[in-house]
This record gives sequence, C-alpha cells and structure tokens, in this order.
Amino acid sequence: MTRLDGDPRVVPVYALTRGRTRSVGRDLPWESMITTTSVGVESLPKLRFEQAHIVGMCQRPLSVAEVAVELHLPLGVARILVSDLYADGMLVVHRPLLTRAGRPDSEILERLLAGLKARL
Repeated sequence: MTRLDGDPRVVPVYALTRGRTRSVGRDLPWESMITTTSVGVESLPKLRFEQAHIVGMCQRPLSVAEVAVELHLPLGVARILVSDLYADGMLVVHRPLLTRAGRPDSEILERLLAGLKARL
C-alpha cells in the first residue's frame, strides 16, 4: 500500500469496503453529484475517517469522481463508500440529465473534468 504524506490510513483501501466490490445500496455513476443531508451532519462524530471526510466535503456539491481524487482512493472504492452513505440517508444524489444515448451531457462532463483537474 502506498501512503501519501499526511494520509492517516494504515489499512489497504480494499479493507475500507470490507473487500466488497458492490455497495449495500445502489451503485452510483461516477459523475453523480452528491451533497450531505442533515442526518449526515448529525452522524459525523460516529463515522469512520473516510466516511466523515466524504460527509464533510459534500456539504457543497461534489461528484463521486471528485471524492475519489480528494481521498486518494480508486474510483470503485469511492463509489462503494458514497453509495453506502447514500443508502444510510447521509447523502443526497443529484443525477445529471442524460442525452438520448443515455449519457451525461458533454457540458457536465467538461465541468467535472475541470473540477478534477483543479484537485490534482
């Protein structure tokens, strides 16, 4: 496992999901925007480090991909953590409007790319 400066994580990332590759709830697309609920804010003192960090960060809208970048996690692990928090009522998911092809509009993807670049 690679540790980044200031990263308090001492376990491998797969342990964060208990080895799961699917969330307990619904798997969310990486471009989904998420925000914290009042339940999430109230639960902050009881949450594990990564969960608390996600709930704290999402007091302003962020995408699942941005959460992965911010926490230095693989996208799949971030999706599971976010989906679990959503299933527990701690996050609200704002899904983007899709094109006829079932994909997010290019404008949304460009904004996400800009947000990701800003975090790197």
